[in-house]
Amino acid sequence: MPLILGMSILLACQFAGELLVRAFDLPIPGPVIGMVILLVGLLVRGKVPSSLRTTGEGLLRYLTLLFVPAGVGLMLHGRLIADDWLAIGMTLLLSTALTLAVTAWVMQRLANRFGGRQ
Repeated sequence: MPLILGMSILLACQFAGELLVRAFDLPIPGPVIGMVILLVGLLVRGKVPSSLRTTGEGLLRYLTLLFVPAGVGLMLHGRLIADDWLAIGMTLLLSTALTLAVTAWVMQRLANRFGGRQ
């Protein structure tokens, strides 16, 4: 029963996100809005319900299976990737560097602001 309740919570948040995206024509995927809704709900509640924790742990156990379709896509479109390898490589390199720089900047700001507290 906890798995059904936890999965229902996750699916309800995703559905609410999809409804908001379609209603307001937002350029953000519905599941992302659903995750924000879930986050807000968890922050308001102050803790994670045990049914949601159990469901999340069960899904995380099989997370690696979600990478199979991406791997198949890489194999299927290998020729297209080979044709544009330089652009893809530069995009990956620059986006990774930008992500690291922004993360370091945010961490530095947080450390300066909250460094004395533990």
